[in-house]
Amino acid sequence: MATFNLADLFEMVVDTVPADREALVCGDSRHTFQEIDARANQLGHFLRSQGVSAGDHVGLYMYNCNEYLEAMWACFKIRAVPVNVNYRYVNEELLYLFDNADLVACVHGREFVPAIEEVRHAAPDLTLFVSVEDGSKHALDSIGAVEYEAAMQDYSTGRDFPARSDDDLFILYTGGTTGMPKGVMWPHKALFYAAMNGAGHFHADGPCKVPEDIIVRAKENWFMISMALAPLMHGACWWMACISALAGHTLVLNPNRSLVAEQVWDIAEQEKVNSISFVGDAMGVPLMDALEANPDRWDLSSVYNVGSGGAVFSNSLQDKYRARFPNVMITNSFGSSESGQMGADGGGGSDGLGKVQQSDFMNVVVEATDDTPAHFAEPGSDEMGIFARSGHIPLGYYGDPEKTAKTFVEVDGQRWLLTGDEAKIDKDGGITVYGRGSNCINTGGEKVFPEEVEQAIKSHPAVFDTLVVATPDERFTNKVTAVAQLRDGCTLSLSELQEHCRSHISGYKLPRELHLTNEIGRAPSGKPNYKWAKEVALEGRFLVG
Repeated sequence: MATFNLADLFEMVVDTVPADREALVCGDSRHTFQEIDARANQLGHFLRSQGVSAGDHVGLYMYNCNEYLEAMWACFKIRAVPVNVNYRYVNEELLYLFDNADLVACVHGREFVPAIEEVRHAAPDLTLFVSVEDGSKHALDSIGAVEYEAAMQDYSTGRDFPARSDDDLFILYTGGTTGMPKGVMWPHKALFYAAMNGAGHFHADGPCKVPEDIIVRAKENWFMISMALAPLMHGACWWMACISALAGHTLVLNPNRSLVAEQVWDIAEQEKVNSISFVGDAMGVPLMDALEANPDRWDLSSVYNVGSGGAVFSNSLQDKYRARFPNVMITNSFGSSESGQMGADGGGGSDGLGKVQQSDFMNVVVEATDDTPAHFAEPGSDEMGIFARSGHIPLGYYGDPEKTAKTFVEVDGQRWLLTGDEAKIDKDGGITVYGRGSNCINTGGEKVFPEEVEQAIKSHPAVFDTLVVATPDERFTNKVTAVAQLRDGCTLSLSELQEHCRSHISGYKLPRELHLTNEIGRAPSGKPNYKWAKEVALEGRFLVG
Protein backbone atom coordinates (compact mmCIF):
# COMPACT_ATOMS: atom_id res chain seq x y z
CA MET A 1 0.00 0.00 0.00
CA ALA A 2 1.34 3.43 -0.98
CA THR A 3 2.09 5.97 1.74
CA PHE A 4 3.09 9.62 1.82
CA ASN A 5 6.68 8.47 2.07
CA LEU A 6 8.58 10.49 -0.53
CA ALA A 7 10.04 7.36 -2.14
CA ASP A 8 6.56 5.86 -2.61
CA LEU A 9 5.36 9.09 -4.20
CA PHE A 10 8.41 9.38 -6.44
CA GLU A 11 8.07 5.81 -7.70
CA MET A 12 4.44 6.42 -8.66
CA VAL A 13 5.52 9.50 -10.62
CA VAL A 14 8.32 7.55 -12.36
CA ASP A 15 5.80 4.93 -13.46
CA THR A 16 3.43 7.59 -14.81
CA VAL A 17 5.48 10.15 -16.77
CA PRO A 18 6.72 9.43 -20.32
CA ALA A 19 9.80 7.21 -20.46
CA ASP A 20 11.90 9.94 -22.06
CA ARG A 21 10.91 12.69 -19.56
CA GLU A 22 14.04 14.27 -18.11
CA ALA A 23 14.04 14.59 -14.34
CA LEU A 24 17.36 16.42 -13.96
CA VAL A 25 19.75 18.57 -15.97
CA CYS A 26 23.02 19.58 -14.29
CA GLY A 27 25.68 20.77 -16.70
CA ASP A 28 26.47 17.96 -19.14
CA SER A 29 24.57 15.45 -17.00
CA ARG A 30 21.03 14.69 -18.17
CA HIS A 31 18.92 11.92 -16.63
CA THR A 32 15.34 10.77 -17.15
CA PHE A 33 13.03 9.84 -14.29
CA GLN A 34 13.54 6.17 -15.07
CA GLU A 35 17.34 6.53 -15.04
CA ILE A 36 17.39 8.36 -11.71
CA ASP A 37 15.05 5.74 -10.24
CA ALA A 38 17.09 2.79 -11.50
CA ARG A 39 20.39 4.23 -10.25
CA ALA A 40 18.85 5.06 -6.87
CA ASN A 41 17.63 1.46 -6.64
CA GLN A 42 21.15 0.17 -7.31
CA LEU A 43 22.66 2.46 -4.69
CA GLY A 44 19.94 1.51 -2.21
CA HIS A 45 20.72 -2.19 -2.66
CA PHE A 46 24.43 -1.49 -2.20
CA LEU A 47 23.84 0.50 1.01
CA ARG A 48 21.68 -2.30 2.43
CA SER A 49 24.35 -4.86 1.56
CA GLN A 50 26.79 -2.79 3.65
CA GLY A 51 24.52 -2.83 6.69
CA VAL A 52 22.70 0.50 6.28
CA SER A 53 19.17 -0.08 7.54
CA ALA A 54 15.95 1.75 8.39
CA GLY A 55 16.57 4.79 10.58
CA ASP A 56 20.33 4.93 9.93
CA HIS A 57 21.77 8.35 9.09
CA VAL A 58 23.64 8.85 5.81
CA GLY A 59 25.58 12.07 5.13
CA LEU A 60 25.35 13.72 1.69
CA TYR A 61 28.50 15.82 1.26
CA MET A 62 28.62 17.04 -2.34
CA TYR A 63 28.22 19.98 -4.66
CA ASN A 64 25.26 19.94 -7.06
CA CYS A 65 25.27 16.73 -9.11
CA ASN A 66 22.93 13.92 -10.14
CA GLU A 67 24.55 11.63 -7.54
CA TYR A 68 23.25 13.92 -4.78
CA LEU A 69 19.63 13.32 -5.76
CA GLU A 70 20.23 9.64 -6.48
CA ALA A 71 21.67 9.18 -3.00
CA MET A 72 18.73 11.04 -1.47
CA TRP A 73 16.18 8.80 -3.21
CA ALA A 74 18.25 5.71 -2.37
CA CYS A 75 18.09 6.58 1.32
CA PHE A 76 14.35 7.12 1.19
CA LYS A 77 13.84 3.83 -0.65
CA ILE A 78 15.57 1.82 2.11
CA ARG A 79 14.08 3.99 4.92
CA ALA A 80 17.47 5.44 5.83
CA VAL A 81 17.74 9.12 6.79
CA PRO A 82 19.70 11.43 4.45
CA VAL A 83 21.57 14.24 6.22
CA ASN A 84 22.85 17.28 4.31
CA VAL A 85 26.47 18.29 4.99
CA ASN A 86 27.36 21.88 4.11
CA TYR A 87 30.43 21.85 1.88
CA ARG A 88 31.45 25.26 3.26
CA TYR A 89 31.73 24.05 6.84
CA VAL A 90 35.18 24.35 8.38
CA ASN A 91 36.74 21.84 10.75
CA GLU A 92 34.93 22.90 13.94
CA GLU A 93 31.49 22.88 12.28
CA LEU A 94 32.15 19.54 10.59
CA LEU A 95 33.30 18.03 13.87
CA TYR A 96 30.08 19.14 15.52
CA LEU A 97 27.84 17.83 12.73
CA PHE A 98 29.62 14.46 12.37
CA ASP A 99 29.31 13.97 16.11
CA ASN A 100 25.75 15.28 16.47
CA ALA A 101 24.26 13.55 13.42
CA ASP A 102 25.29 9.97 14.33
CA LEU A 103 26.24 9.14 10.74
CA VAL A 104 26.88 5.52 9.71
CA ALA A 105 27.64 6.26 6.04
CA CYS A 106 28.58 9.22 3.88
CA VAL A 107 28.24 9.79 0.13
CA HIS A 108 30.74 12.52 -0.68
CA GLY A 109 32.68 14.31 -3.37
CA ARG A 110 36.21 12.97 -3.70
CA GLU A 111 37.62 16.42 -2.97
CA PHE A 112 36.27 16.19 0.59
CA VAL A 113 38.35 13.13 1.53
CA PRO A 114 40.93 15.22 3.49
CA ALA A 115 38.21 17.06 5.43
CA ILE A 116 36.48 13.77 6.29
CA GLU A 117 39.79 12.23 7.36
CA GLU A 118 40.22 15.03 9.92
CA VAL A 119 36.77 14.68 11.53
CA ARG A 120 35.74 11.05 11.09
CA HIS A 121 36.85 10.20 14.64
CA ALA A 122 33.87 12.29 15.87
CA ALA A 123 31.52 9.69 14.37
CA PRO A 124 32.62 6.25 15.64
CA ASP A 125 29.76 4.49 13.79
CA LEU A 126 30.69 6.07 10.45
CA THR A 127 32.36 3.21 8.59
CA LEU A 128 31.04 3.41 5.02
CA PHE A 129 32.26 6.04 2.54
CA VAL A 130 31.07 6.26 -1.07
CA SER A 131 33.09 8.68 -3.17
CA VAL A 132 31.74 10.58 -6.19
CA GLU A 133 34.35 11.45 -8.82
CA ASP A 134 34.87 15.21 -9.25
CA GLY A 135 38.27 15.45 -10.91
CA SER A 136 40.28 15.53 -7.70
CA LYS A 137 42.98 12.95 -7.00
CA HIS A 138 42.76 12.34 -3.24
CA ALA A 139 43.48 8.76 -2.22
CA LEU A 140 40.27 6.92 -1.37
CA ASP A 141 42.08 4.36 0.78
CA SER A 142 42.94 7.08 3.32
CA ILE A 143 39.38 6.73 4.61
CA GLY A 144 38.55 3.36 3.08
CA ALA A 145 36.13 4.83 0.53
CA VAL A 146 34.64 2.98 -2.43
CA GLU A 147 34.03 4.76 -5.74
CA TYR A 148 30.34 5.52 -6.39
CA GLU A 149 29.90 3.91 -9.82
CA ALA A 150 31.92 0.84 -8.86
CA ALA A 151 29.93 0.45 -5.64
CA MET A 152 26.56 0.08 -7.29
CA GLN A 153 27.30 -1.40 -10.72
CA ASP A 154 26.63 -5.03 -9.76
CA TYR A 155 23.39 -4.36 -7.90
CA SER A 156 19.80 -4.72 -9.07
CA THR A 157 17.79 -1.88 -10.56
CA GLY A 158 14.63 -3.45 -9.09
CA ARG A 159 12.53 -2.11 -6.24
CA ASP A 160 12.44 -5.07 -3.89
CA PHE A 161 12.58 -2.94 -0.75
CA PRO A 162 10.60 -3.26 2.50
CA ALA A 163 7.37 -1.29 2.99
CA ARG A 164 7.84 2.32 4.03
CA SER A 165 6.12 4.73 6.41
CA ASP A 166 4.71 8.27 6.43
CA ASP A 167 6.81 8.79 9.55
CA ASP A 168 10.21 7.94 8.07
CA LEU A 169 12.55 10.87 8.60
CA PHE A 170 14.59 13.37 6.67
CA ILE A 171 16.99 15.48 8.73
CA LEU A 172 17.87 18.92 7.39
CA TYR A 173 20.82 20.57 9.11
CA THR A 174 20.59 24.33 9.17
CA GLY A 175 23.16 26.80 10.41
CA GLY A 176 20.73 29.71 10.51
CA THR A 177 22.50 33.01 11.14
CA THR A 178 24.20 32.10 14.42
CA GLY A 179 25.38 29.06 16.37
CA MET A 180 26.27 25.52 15.43
CA PRO A 181 24.17 23.53 12.91
CA LYS A 182 20.81 22.18 14.06
CA GLY A 183 19.26 19.03 12.59
CA VAL A 184 15.55 19.56 11.86
CA MET A 185 13.70 16.21 12.03
CA TRP A 186 10.98 16.08 9.37
CA PRO A 187 8.60 13.11 9.01
CA HIS A 188 7.97 12.53 5.29
CA LYS A 189 4.24 13.27 5.35
CA ALA A 190 4.68 16.49 7.33
CA LEU A 191 7.43 17.64 4.95
CA PHE A 192 5.36 16.75 1.88
CA TYR A 193 2.56 19.05 3.01
CA ALA A 194 4.55 21.80 4.74
CA ALA A 195 7.38 22.30 2.25
CA MET A 196 5.82 20.96 -0.97
CA ASN A 197 2.18 21.97 -0.54
CA GLY A 198 1.18 18.32 -0.89
CA ALA A 199 1.94 18.51 -4.65
CA GLY A 200 -0.82 21.10 -4.97
CA HIS A 201 1.17 23.87 -6.65
CA PHE A 202 0.33 22.85 -10.21
CA HIS A 203 -3.12 21.29 -9.97
CA ALA A 204 -6.60 22.81 -9.73
CA ASP A 205 -7.65 20.33 -7.04
CA GLY A 206 -4.88 21.48 -4.72
CA PRO A 207 -2.91 19.20 -2.37
CA CYS A 208 -3.17 15.42 -2.58
CA LYS A 209 -5.76 13.84 -0.28
CA VAL A 210 -4.42 10.29 -0.66
CA PRO A 211 -1.00 9.17 -1.93
CA GLU A 212 -2.41 7.91 -5.25
CA ASP A 213 -3.50 11.46 -6.11
CA ILE A 214 0.11 12.05 -7.11
CA ILE A 215 -0.57 9.92 -10.20
CA VAL A 216 -3.31 12.27 -11.38
CA ARG A 217 -0.97 15.22 -11.09
CA ALA A 218 1.85 13.42 -12.92
CA LYS A 219 -0.51 12.58 -15.81
CA GLU A 220 -1.01 16.25 -16.70
CA ASN A 221 -0.19 16.75 -20.37
CA TRP A 222 2.06 19.74 -19.66
CA PHE A 223 5.21 20.02 -17.65
CA MET A 224 7.45 22.80 -16.40
CA ILE A 225 11.20 23.29 -16.48
CA SER A 226 12.31 24.75 -13.15
CA MET A 227 15.74 26.11 -12.25
CA ALA A 228 16.79 26.19 -8.59
CA LEU A 229 19.88 28.30 -7.96
CA ALA A 230 20.69 27.43 -4.35
CA PRO A 231 22.96 24.44 -3.71
CA LEU A 232 21.21 21.12 -3.08
CA MET A 233 22.57 21.02 0.47
CA HIS A 234 20.32 24.01 1.23
CA GLY A 235 16.66 23.39 2.09
CA ALA A 236 15.31 25.82 -0.51
CA CYS A 237 16.91 23.90 -3.39
CA TRP A 238 16.23 20.47 -1.90
CA TRP A 239 12.51 21.27 -1.56
CA MET A 240 12.37 22.61 -5.10
CA ALA A 241 14.02 19.40 -6.27
CA CYS A 242 11.29 17.34 -4.61
CA ILE A 243 8.47 19.65 -5.74
CA SER A 244 9.71 19.32 -9.32
CA ALA A 245 10.20 15.54 -9.13
CA LEU A 246 6.80 14.85 -7.56
CA ALA A 247 5.09 16.97 -10.21
CA GLY A 248 6.83 15.07 -13.02
CA HIS A 249 8.67 18.22 -14.07
CA THR A 250 12.28 18.81 -15.12
CA LEU A 251 14.73 20.33 -12.67
CA VAL A 252 17.72 22.33 -13.89
CA LEU A 253 20.58 22.88 -11.44
CA ASN A 254 23.49 25.29 -11.56
CA PRO A 255 26.53 23.01 -12.11
CA ASN A 256 29.01 25.73 -11.20
CA ARG A 257 30.59 26.14 -7.77
CA SER A 258 29.42 29.73 -7.42
CA LEU A 259 26.71 31.91 -8.88
CA VAL A 260 27.87 33.76 -11.98
CA ALA A 261 24.84 35.61 -13.30
CA GLU A 262 25.78 35.45 -16.98
CA GLN A 263 26.21 31.67 -16.74
CA VAL A 264 22.80 31.34 -15.09
CA TRP A 265 21.01 33.29 -17.84
CA ASP A 266 22.94 31.31 -20.48
CA ILE A 267 21.55 28.09 -18.97
CA ALA A 268 18.04 29.53 -18.62
CA GLU A 269 18.02 30.46 -22.31
CA GLN A 270 19.53 27.18 -23.47
CA GLU A 271 17.18 24.97 -21.44
CA LYS A 272 14.12 27.19 -22.04
CA VAL A 273 13.54 27.45 -18.31
CA ASN A 274 10.00 28.39 -17.18
CA SER A 275 10.54 29.07 -13.48
CA ILE A 276 13.62 30.39 -11.67
CA SER A 277 14.01 30.32 -7.88
CA PHE A 278 16.78 31.88 -5.83
CA VAL A 279 17.49 32.83 -2.22
CA GLY A 280 16.96 36.53 -1.58
CA ASP A 281 18.84 39.58 -2.74
CA ALA A 282 22.26 37.96 -2.45
CA MET A 283 21.40 35.99 -5.58
CA GLY A 284 18.71 38.22 -7.03
CA VAL A 285 20.86 41.38 -7.25
CA PRO A 286 23.71 40.03 -9.42
CA LEU A 287 21.17 38.30 -11.65
CA MET A 288 19.36 41.60 -12.21
CA ASP A 289 22.64 43.48 -12.68
CA ALA A 290 23.56 41.11 -15.51
CA LEU A 291 20.18 41.67 -17.19
CA GLU A 292 20.53 45.44 -16.95
CA ALA A 293 24.10 45.34 -18.28
CA ASN A 294 23.09 43.09 -21.21
CA PRO A 295 19.52 44.06 -22.10
CA ASP A 296 19.36 42.19 -25.41
CA ARG A 297 21.73 39.30 -24.79
CA TRP A 298 19.28 36.53 -23.79
CA ASP A 299 15.94 35.27 -25.04
CA LEU A 300 14.09 34.61 -21.80
CA SER A 301 10.60 34.49 -23.27
CA SER A 302 10.13 30.99 -21.80
CA VAL A 303 10.28 32.34 -18.22
CA TYR A 304 6.91 32.90 -16.55
CA ASN A 305 7.83 32.75 -12.85
CA VAL A 306 10.65 34.30 -10.82
CA GLY A 307 10.60 33.58 -7.12
CA SER A 308 12.64 33.84 -3.96
CA GLY A 309 12.50 32.10 -0.61
CA GLY A 310 14.67 31.61 2.46
CA ALA A 311 16.06 35.17 2.66
CA VAL A 312 14.88 38.75 2.17
CA PHE A 313 13.76 39.63 -1.38
CA SER A 314 13.62 43.42 -1.07
CA ASN A 315 10.72 45.40 -2.48
CA SER A 316 13.05 47.57 -4.57
CA LEU A 317 14.53 44.49 -6.24
CA GLN A 318 11.11 42.94 -6.80
CA ASP A 319 10.12 46.14 -8.61
CA LYS A 320 13.11 45.75 -10.94
CA TYR A 321 12.09 42.19 -11.79
CA ARG A 322 8.52 43.31 -12.49
CA ALA A 323 9.84 45.96 -14.85
CA ARG A 324 12.13 43.48 -16.63
CA PHE A 325 9.51 40.70 -16.75
CA PRO A 326 6.16 42.56 -16.95
CA ASN A 327 4.12 39.45 -17.73
CA VAL A 328 5.86 37.15 -15.26
CA MET A 329 4.65 36.20 -11.78
CA ILE A 330 7.07 37.44 -9.11
CA THR A 331 6.80 35.58 -5.80
CA ASN A 332 8.42 36.11 -2.40
CA SER A 333 7.96 33.03 -0.21
CA PHE A 334 8.14 32.92 3.57
CA GLY A 335 9.64 29.89 5.19
CA SER A 336 12.59 28.25 6.89
CA SER A 337 14.18 24.87 7.45
CA GLU A 338 11.83 24.37 10.38
CA SER A 339 8.61 25.70 8.87
CA GLY A 340 8.55 24.71 5.21
CA GLN A 341 6.63 27.19 3.07
CA MET A 342 4.40 29.55 5.03
CA GLY A 343 2.97 31.52 2.14
CA ALA A 344 4.11 34.09 -0.38
CA ASP A 345 3.83 37.84 -0.63
CA GLY A 346 4.43 40.08 -3.59
CA GLY A 347 5.77 42.90 -1.45
CA GLY A 348 4.92 46.56 -1.51
CA GLY A 349 1.69 46.28 0.45
CA SER A 350 3.11 45.95 3.93
CA ASP A 351 5.15 48.00 6.36
CA GLY A 352 7.22 44.90 7.17
CA LEU A 353 8.79 42.24 5.00
CA GLY A 354 5.45 41.03 3.73
CA LYS A 355 2.05 39.72 4.74
CA VAL A 356 0.31 36.35 4.84
CA GLN A 357 -3.15 35.36 6.05
CA GLN A 358 -3.96 34.00 9.50
CA SER A 359 -5.44 30.47 9.53
CA ASP A 360 -6.00 27.50 11.81
CA PHE A 361 -2.36 26.58 11.26
CA MET A 362 -0.78 30.04 10.87
CA ASN A 363 -0.80 32.54 13.71
CA VAL A 364 1.19 34.91 15.91
CA VAL A 365 2.17 33.54 19.32
CA VAL A 366 3.11 35.80 22.22
CA GLU A 367 5.65 33.84 24.21
CA ALA A 368 5.09 32.97 27.87
CA THR A 369 6.46 35.12 30.68
CA ASP A 370 6.59 34.50 34.42
CA ASP A 371 3.13 36.05 34.72
CA THR A 372 1.45 35.17 31.43
CA PRO A 373 1.17 31.86 29.55
CA ALA A 374 1.84 31.70 25.83
CA HIS A 375 -1.14 33.02 23.87
CA PHE A 376 -2.14 34.29 20.43
CA ALA A 377 -1.71 37.97 19.59
CA GLU A 378 -4.91 40.00 19.47
CA PRO A 379 -5.91 40.90 15.88
CA GLY A 380 -6.10 44.62 15.23
CA SER A 381 -3.89 45.50 18.20
CA ASP A 382 -0.24 46.49 18.29
CA GLU A 383 0.59 43.32 20.19
CA MET A 384 3.75 41.78 18.77
CA GLY A 385 4.53 38.07 18.86
CA ILE A 386 6.34 35.36 16.91
CA PHE A 387 5.14 34.14 13.52
CA ALA A 388 4.09 30.52 14.19
CA ARG A 389 2.93 27.40 12.40
CA SER A 390 1.03 24.32 13.56
CA GLY A 391 -0.21 21.13 11.89
CA HIS A 392 2.48 19.67 9.64
CA ILE A 393 5.65 20.61 11.52
CA PRO A 394 8.92 18.85 12.46
CA LEU A 395 9.43 16.65 15.51
CA GLY A 396 12.18 18.94 16.75
CA TYR A 397 15.97 19.21 16.58
CA TYR A 398 17.95 15.97 16.50
CA GLY A 399 19.82 15.37 19.75
CA ASP A 400 18.90 18.77 21.19
CA PRO A 401 15.86 18.67 23.52
CA GLU A 402 16.69 22.10 24.95
CA LYS A 403 16.46 23.91 21.59
CA THR A 404 13.43 21.82 20.71
CA ALA A 405 11.59 22.95 23.85
CA LYS A 406 12.31 26.62 23.08
CA THR A 407 11.17 26.42 19.46
CA PHE A 408 8.16 24.08 19.68
CA VAL A 409 5.56 25.19 22.23
CA GLU A 410 1.99 24.32 23.17
CA VAL A 411 -0.76 26.94 22.96
CA ASP A 412 -4.38 26.08 23.76
CA GLY A 413 -3.59 22.38 23.60
CA GLN A 414 -1.98 22.56 20.13
CA ARG A 415 1.73 22.24 19.28
CA TRP A 416 3.21 25.27 17.49
CA LEU A 417 6.53 26.01 15.84
CA LEU A 418 7.97 29.46 16.61
CA THR A 419 9.78 30.66 13.50
CA GLY A 420 11.73 33.40 15.27
CA ASP A 421 10.25 36.16 13.07
CA GLU A 422 8.35 38.85 14.94
CA ALA A 423 4.90 39.67 13.60
CA LYS A 424 1.49 41.12 14.40
CA ILE A 425 -2.07 40.58 13.12
CA ASP A 426 -4.31 43.26 11.64
CA LYS A 427 -8.06 43.32 12.18
CA ASP A 428 -8.69 41.42 8.94
CA GLY A 429 -6.39 38.55 9.91
CA GLY A 430 -3.39 39.61 7.86
CA ILE A 431 -0.10 38.65 9.52
CA THR A 432 2.63 41.22 8.92
CA VAL A 433 6.11 39.72 9.27
CA TYR A 434 8.91 42.04 10.41
CA GLY A 435 12.01 39.92 10.86
CA ARG A 436 14.10 37.97 13.32
CA GLY A 437 13.38 39.00 16.88
CA SER A 438 16.83 37.75 17.90
CA ASN A 439 18.39 40.40 15.63
CA CYS A 440 16.02 43.17 16.67
CA ILE A 441 17.80 46.39 17.69
CA ASN A 442 16.56 48.23 20.78
CA THR A 443 17.65 51.83 20.39
CA GLY A 444 16.35 54.32 22.95
CA GLY A 445 13.42 52.00 23.72
CA GLU A 446 12.37 51.72 20.05
CA LYS A 447 12.50 48.35 18.25
CA VAL A 448 14.18 48.32 14.86
CA PHE A 449 14.22 45.24 12.62
CA PRO A 450 17.45 44.99 10.60
CA GLU A 451 15.64 43.55 7.56
CA GLU A 452 13.48 46.67 7.23
CA VAL A 453 16.50 48.97 7.35
CA GLU A 454 18.34 46.73 4.90
CA GLN A 455 15.50 47.07 2.41
CA ALA A 456 15.72 50.85 2.63
CA ILE A 457 19.49 50.84 2.19
CA LYS A 458 19.35 48.46 -0.77
CA SER A 459 17.04 50.80 -2.62
CA HIS A 460 19.96 53.26 -2.92
CA PRO A 461 21.44 52.87 -6.43
CA ALA A 462 25.02 52.78 -5.11
CA VAL A 463 24.44 49.86 -2.74
CA PHE A 464 25.02 46.28 -3.89
CA ASP A 465 24.39 44.49 -0.56
CA THR A 466 24.14 45.27 3.15
CA LEU A 467 23.63 43.88 6.65
CA VAL A 468 22.44 45.90 9.64
CA VAL A 469 23.42 45.19 13.25
CA ALA A 470 23.28 46.79 16.70
CA THR A 471 26.39 48.42 18.18
CA PRO A 472 26.76 50.12 21.58
CA ASP A 473 25.69 53.75 21.99
CA GLU A 474 26.21 55.90 25.10
CA ARG A 475 22.89 57.72 24.78
CA PHE A 476 20.52 55.10 23.31
CA THR A 477 22.27 51.90 24.55
CA ASN A 478 22.36 50.60 20.96
CA LYS A 479 22.48 52.25 17.57
CA VAL A 480 21.65 51.06 14.07
CA THR A 481 24.86 50.27 12.20
CA ALA A 482 25.11 49.37 8.53
CA VAL A 483 27.81 47.27 6.88
CA ALA A 484 27.49 47.74 3.14
CA GLN A 485 29.07 46.77 -0.16
CA LEU A 486 28.89 49.36 -2.93
CA ARG A 487 28.64 48.81 -6.65
CA ASP A 488 31.84 49.23 -8.63
CA GLY A 489 32.85 52.86 -9.10
CA CYS A 490 30.33 54.21 -6.56
CA THR A 491 30.88 56.26 -3.42
CA LEU A 492 28.57 56.89 -0.47
CA SER A 493 28.72 58.88 2.74
CA LEU A 494 26.70 58.27 5.90
CA SER A 495 24.78 61.53 5.47
CA GLU A 496 23.91 60.68 1.85
CA LEU A 497 22.64 57.27 2.91
CA GLN A 498 20.59 58.74 5.76
CA GLU A 499 18.98 61.28 3.46
CA HIS A 500 18.01 58.56 1.00
CA CYS A 501 16.59 56.28 3.70
CA ARG A 502 14.39 59.04 5.22
CA SER A 503 11.88 58.55 2.43
CA HIS A 504 11.59 54.82 3.27
CA ILE A 505 11.84 54.47 7.06
CA SER A 506 11.28 56.52 10.23
CA GLY A 507 14.05 58.69 11.58
CA TYR A 508 14.84 56.49 14.57
CA LYS A 509 15.52 53.57 12.21
CA LEU A 510 18.18 55.40 10.18
CA PRO A 511 21.72 53.98 10.24
CA ARG A 512 23.94 55.99 12.58
CA GLU A 513 27.18 54.37 11.49
CA LEU A 514 28.36 53.08 8.10
CA HIS A 515 31.09 50.57 7.23
CA LEU A 516 31.92 49.98 3.56
CA THR A 517 33.43 46.55 2.78
CA ASN A 518 34.52 44.87 -0.43
CA GLU A 519 32.12 41.97 0.12
CA ILE A 520 29.24 41.11 2.46
CA GLY A 521 29.57 37.92 4.48
CA ARG A 522 26.88 35.42 3.49
CA ALA A 523 26.48 31.66 3.33
CA PRO A 524 26.44 30.06 -0.16
CA SER A 525 22.66 29.82 0.22
CA GLY A 526 22.42 33.61 0.57
CA LYS A 527 21.70 33.59 4.29
CA PRO A 528 23.16 36.60 6.13
CA ASN A 529 26.16 36.25 8.42
CA TYR A 530 25.21 38.74 11.12
CA LYS A 531 28.00 37.53 13.40
CA TRP A 532 30.56 38.57 10.79
CA ALA A 533 28.87 41.95 10.25
CA LYS A 534 28.84 42.68 13.98
CA GLU A 535 32.54 41.84 14.27
CA VAL A 536 33.32 44.26 11.43
CA ALA A 537 31.30 47.01 13.10
CA LEU A 538 32.62 46.49 16.65
CA GLU A 539 36.21 46.43 15.43
CA GLY A 540 35.64 49.70 13.55
CA ARG A 541 36.79 48.27 10.23
CA PHE A 542 35.96 50.16 7.01
CA LEU A 543 34.20 52.98 8.92
CA VAL A 544 33.23 56.01 6.84
CA GLY A 545 31.81 59.40 7.79
